Amino acid sequence: MMTFEERLATAAILIVDDIEANVLLLENLLRQRGYRNVRSTSDPFSVAPLHREHRFAAILLDMQMPGLDGLGVLQQLRADAAGDHLPVLVITAQTDQAMRLKALELGARDYVTKPFVVAELAQRLRNLLEVELAYRDRQQQAVTLEMLVRERTRQLEETQREIVNCLARAGEFRDNETGNHVSRVAYTARALAVAAGFDEAIADQILCASPMHDVGKIGIADHILLRPGRLEGDDLAQMRRHVEIGGEILGGHPAPVMVMACRIALGHHERWDGGGYPAGAAGDAIPVEARVVAICDVFDALLSIRPYKPAWSWDEAVKYVTEQAGKHFDPDLVARFLAILPEIREIRARFVD
Repeated sequence: MMTFEERLATAAILIVDDIEANVLLLENLLRQRGYRNVRSTSDPFSVAPLHREHRFAAILLDMQMPGLDGLGVLQQLRADAAGDHLPVLVITAQTDQAMRLKALELGARDYVTKPFVVAELAQRLRNLLEVELAYRDRQQQAVTLEMLVRERTRQLEETQREIVNCLARAGEFRDNETGNHVSRVAYTARALAVAAGFDEAIADQILCASPMHDVGKIGIADHILLRPGRLEGDDLAQMRRHVEIGGEILGGHPAPVMVMACRIALGHHERWDGGGYPAGAAGDAIPVEARVVAICDVFDALLSIRPYKPAWSWDEAVKYVTEQAGKHFDPDLVARFLAILPEIREIRARFVD
């Protein structure tokens, strides 16, 4: 790693002056002071393109040039800066204070008046370079910190997702041999959310939250959960309690994914026509994420073997979802669901029981 003095010596510096003698003088002075990365131009129109390409740590800018003066160059540099500061040291023979103030307003960091004292020029240049390098260090630190935060966030989200999946499978394994039902529902729900125009972040949250839709099955007795045939009476009432048990398990945590998971657990057995449970909610009163998961959950359940039924065929399941638009399911979401059936086939192929 280079020392700070080495970084100063190799910092990119640009000299801008239309008089060749002035350019040669400044080049010699800077090289005598140990600066090894010095460029120059006599064309003021080339300064902004050169700075975009090389991002100079210091620009020594003459004010009086034909065609485009120093203030015009500063305006071009400022237009390119996008909020970044300009490492410009103005060198001018003018003593007009208004001009110097205008240059500073346009982003110049400092100025030296001709004829200049070599030691003063060298010190002002060093000061400018020290500030610029420190500024770039802070920028790099900010970028590095942001990358670390993003990576840590990714790791936490991945860990959270794995914990969620484990929790979901704890309930699903009790009536599904592999637990892949929750994965199919999750990815199908995400695909449906995207097809319905959901923001990508919300769709990803549905992906993470939906596997917990049946976590309340943990609280249902085996003799009810695993009984072959249709449930009736008190057994059916006990089975339906899994949505409320799920709400109790998931409720009370402020994390957005847990709040959504709770709404899904409580709402995925509601019906668009109001005939569902536990609250008998209808239409838009049902959380939209629960409406999304309801379609995906039922569709996958129809295609899967359960203790109380054989697996349905693909065509039978598609026909049922189609017929239940406006009854069991949100009709708009059904239309979106039917439009992505090829994608749903691919999801099922990825997560085979």
